[in-house]
Amino acid sequence: MSEHDANARFARETIAEPSAIARARAHAVELGAAPVSPGIGAQCAVLAATSGARSIVEIGTGAGVSGLWLLRGAPQAVLTTIDNEPEHLGVARQSFADAKIPPARARFITGRAADVLPRMNEGAYDIVLVDADPENVIEYVEHSLRLVRNGGLVLVPRVLAGGKVADPVQRDAVTTAYRSLIQETQESQAVLAALSTTGEGLLQLARISE
Repeated sequence: MSEHDANARFARETIAEPSAIARARAHAVELGAAPVSPGIGAQCAVLAATSGARSIVEIGTGAGVSGLWLLRGAPQAVLTTIDNEPEHLGVARQSFADAKIPPARARFITGRAADVLPRMNEGAYDIVLVDADPENVIEYVEHSLRLVRNGGLVLVPRVLAGGKVADPVQRDAVTTAYRSLIQETQESQAVLAALSTTGEGLLQLARISE
């Protein structure tokens, strides 16, 4: 086993996922939703905690795994989660209830993100997590950067696409979109960008200008 593989395995095995999130993960698997890995979830929780987030948007609900991680890090925040699958929202709602998240701390919106995001208030949120419709990731990130305040965060998991982004031979639409997103944000003067290789990869963007 290479040093990289050994480190990745050690990092995966050291994360203790809270029982409520582990149950939500099991529901996600049953539902056919692909939840973020524990490593990504833990990283999102830390970012939510250190940013003092009070208002969070999540694009792509799954069964509530990522939302529970975010609220674990920001216990006073209100999470708005958007999904076009009512069943996913229903399972997430139950997962939040099982985790004893007060109803006032979560809003569930059924609809296509492309339709919902333009109607949301500019500069009103501390964090936006983008985890849906990877073929539209660039459009969603553009909306998300409009929604977060200066200093706010946009988080994009799965950006390494299982190693495909690092392979220049891979040219499918999703891989190309992720690769373009990473390159464009690294060169942007409007954000600070950092790419973590934890789990399936996490692109972290901090808005620094209007």
